[in-house]
Amino acid sequence: MSRTLIVLGIVLVVAGICWPLIGRLGLGRLPGDIVIQRPNFSFYFPLMTSLLISIVLSVVLWLINR
Repeated sequence: MSRTLIVLGIVLVVAGICWPLIGRLGLGRLPGDIVIQRPNFSFYFPLMTSLLISIVLSVVLWLINR
């Protein structure tokens, strides 16, 4: 369990460092991401981006544990 948490933490740190590069690829603005903009208020929920990242990570972890 502790090994899994350490790997997850490292993945999150690497994703945070690479976020400017990911933003340039358009990954944060996929169709299906929820964006609500009002005066003095902005809400962004990356639904499709989260699903895509989840699927990719699931496949990668499945291949590693195989």
